[in-house]
Amino acid sequence: MGEMYIRPGTPDDDNREYLPEKIKGSDIVVNENGNNSQPYPERLKEFHGVIADGTQDEWYEYVPERYDPSRKTPLVLSMHGGLMTGWGQAIYTSWTMAADRDGFIVVFPNASFGRVWQVQWGRWESDPDQPGTDSNTKTPEGFLQSPDNVEENHDIKLALGLIELMKEKYNIDGERIFMQGMSMGNMMTSLFARNFGNVLAGAAGSGCATFLSLLFDEKEKIKNRAGHLAIWQSRPELNDIPPEKEEALKVNKYNRLYWMRLNECGPVPEISIVGENNFAFYKGKKADLVYLDIKNRDHGQSLDDAALIWDYLFSGIRRKEDGSIVDTGSVKERKGDSFAAAFAAGKELALADGKAVKMSGRAVRWEKLKYHGLEGGQKVRGTYICVPLSVLAQIFKAQCVYSEDKLSARMVLKDGRSLQFARGSIGCVMDNSLTAMYCEALHREKELYISAEWFGRYVYDLHVSACDDVIYMTDHYNELSVNMADLIKDILSGTPVPDNYDDML
Repeated sequence: MGEMYIRPGTPDDDNREYLPEKIKGSDIVVNENGNNSQPYPERLKEFHGVIADGTQDEWYEYVPERYDPSRKTPLVLSMHGGLMTGWGQAIYTSWTMAADRDGFIVVFPNASFGRVWQVQWGRWESDPDQPGTDSNTKTPEGFLQSPDNVEENHDIKLALGLIELMKEKYNIDGERIFMQGMSMGNMMTSLFARNFGNVLAGAAGSGCATFLSLLFDEKEKIKNRAGHLAIWQSRPELNDIPPEKEEALKVNKYNRLYWMRLNECGPVPEISIVGENNFAFYKGKKADLVYLDIKNRDHGQSLDDAALIWDYLFSGIRRKEDGSIVDTGSVKERKGDSFAAAFAAGKELALADGKAVKMSGRAVRWEKLKYHGLEGGQKVRGTYICVPLSVLAQIFKAQCVYSEDKLSARMVLKDGRSLQFARGSIGCVMDNSLTAMYCEALHREKELYISAEWFGRYVYDLHVSACDDVIYMTDHYNELSVNMADLIKDILSGTPVPDNYDDML
């Protein structure tokens, strides 16, 4: 294994251009919440040639210094966003840095027509009665519509031709060919994966999801020609495509369900939230799927996205001659957090160590109020998720004993500490010492409810984050994001997949 190294660059903080042309061949770096660049890679080479249809195309190849022609080498095709370029995709990703470390080759094609890919346009809803754009209506101005016969699509021919050209030029491992795209490049990758994914071992996309009308017919049956494929989906929390939140949550969910069903994935993933990266790892009988929601990120791709795709998925995936996809061990293991718990307001289930646990009652969203001196008014000073003491005792392997009237309780933790709670009191006695909680102890269903946030942080020094009435606690820093909160809500509702999941094929 080689070294991954970040080269210093010259910041251009005054830049407001989408893709500043002055970056090409320079050491200028541009950083904003959607795009974060590295200096132009010294080994990135520009090529021109006729690959298909007599058209002169342009692409960029990155061959790491440690490339060994005597050894079979993986290949990644990385597809740029709309109005960008292959070299722009190279600097806005970490593919070249990962290639230097692990010795694979990356090709960054240019879209053939005006920096936009020849993709399919559809509707966010699969129902044809829903409004939107599809192949029978006007394609958005400045963009291209793919031919109905995808085999006539020039950009598809370009991608297939570049794969064959790379096999001729380099010692490419035919079992380890991958594609990744950002935004419109993700739309291109999705089109390729649905129709020619059988030539790949894995595909990944960042930013835009795919129109649901392209994935499902009006009966919500999957439309696909190429079959199963190891898949990675990155969905920045602030992606804003589509812009309406509930619609975006559904579109992202059904993009995920599409590949889950094709790959025969189990309904509940292993979850790991590391900083702002919210991972859901799905295990499939035919291939795995990784879903990543990135907290506080706008439309685009984070600089580490490519390295994460390689480390967690592409590095260990192979497609054998019989079409099966096997995992020989990736750089980083796809597994959930070693300890984690999650709760959602109004849900009767809790998530503990990857399993749904039934509680004695539904989690309560509770507001701590200030009203003294406000002449009858009130101010909310905090909003918390309160859960039964019994479930906290179960998750943390503690003993919980109630008084005869069920209005107070004593909890003895595994390490011997003793806690005492009482109905209506914001105080907790811990080892004969009094401390205030975030909010008072509630009394519901003959049981005391306390703030799960307070319990995790104060009693066990855990990291607890909250989003959309969901909280997630674990033993390391985590920032729960919108799409992951929605995914957890589905699990805690007892419906991680829709009723028609088995019938989607």
